[in-house]
Amino acid sequence: MSRSRPFVLLATRAEDGPAEEEYELFLRFGGLRPEELMRVRLEAEPMPRLDLDAISGIFVGGSPFNASDPENEKSAVQRRVEAEFGALLREVVPRDVPFLGACYGVGTLGAHIGATIDRTFGEDVGIAPVTLTAEGSADPLLRGMPPTFDAFVGHKEAIRHLPDTAVLLASSPASPVQMFRVGRNVYATQFHPELDVDGISTRIRAYDGFGYFAPHELEDTLAAVRRVPVTETGRIVRNFVERYAR
Repeated sequence: MSRSRPFVLLATRAEDGPAEEEYELFLRFGGLRPEELMRVRLEAEPMPRLDLDAISGIFVGGSPFNASDPENEKSAVQRRVEAEFGALLREVVPRDVPFLGACYGVGTLGAHIGATIDRTFGEDVGIAPVTLTAEGSADPLLRGMPPTFDAFVGHKEAIRHLPDTAVLLASSPASPVQMFRVGRNVYATQFHPELDVDGISTRIRAYDGFGYFAPHELEDTLAAVRRVPVTETGRIVRNFVERYAR
């Protein structure tokens, strides 16, 4: 099917290997061609003015940025990116523009709606069982997902308190807010729906030394993401594309 309005991927990874693989994974899981997914690497350039009437929807990839870090510890690039996301979400949320933030979606959308984000519910890099809430089971973006599914996780911060303006869609034992929705079309996940085992292995190697695991734990962490197959989460990306392509 030809799509006249592309999707947009807003990315923040400075490392070329993980950045390129992230783009390819969104293409593959979304069933998109390169001309149907415009990418902006925000770590390298300011966010352009997006004509929200000319796109089908917005993806946000993962990020090394942590929204809960003290302001004086954030780089100038992170402060710029956060300001740009704030301005974008001031348009996206009231207009209910299709938006799916993967992992860093919690830091961007969560911060925008006033969620409490801190390091209480961080998760080690690995695989977590994610369970849908009643609202999640009824949500069209989660169509075809089993009640509980395995997902790739790995994050220093997470939402501790979700405000009443959001709908909780999924949780895990270690991180109670794994997915939520604002309005009808604006979503964020803490887990990574866009990843396969090769993709997360690339990131583990690239971010060795970034504090996600101890230096001596590299091989154990690589083994942890292979202990069970993760087979269901990519369907969320495909559902997003099928629901919103225009």
